[in-house]
Amino acid sequence: GLLGASGVAAAAASAHGSDDRLFGAVALVALTHAAAFAAFAALPSGGRARRAAIALIGAGAMLFCGDLALRALDGVRLFPMAAPTGGVAMIAGWLGVAATALIRR
Repeated sequence: GLLGASGVAAAAASAHGSDDRLFGAVALVALTHAAAFAAFAALPSGGRARRAAIALIGAGAMLFCGDLALRALDGVRLFPMAAPTGGVAMIAGWLGVAATALIRR
């Protein structure tokens, strides 16, 4: 829910004159991943591996969106390489989700 709310806020900021490129990226990542988390919530737990993959996606989205939003708002970074680290975490998490779909119980 927080990811979805932040995505809507970023879309509004993008439409109202803030750094539209950065806030547009935040809105895209936040809203698409918020929808994915809603779908994940409807699934059975899926075991430790899937929960870890989903946590990795969430942490990555927070790093990526947080870093871009701070840059757009204040011109500062969360820490060096925060956005790329978040992006890599999201990619790894999605690959983990895909891998867990292939595991037979």
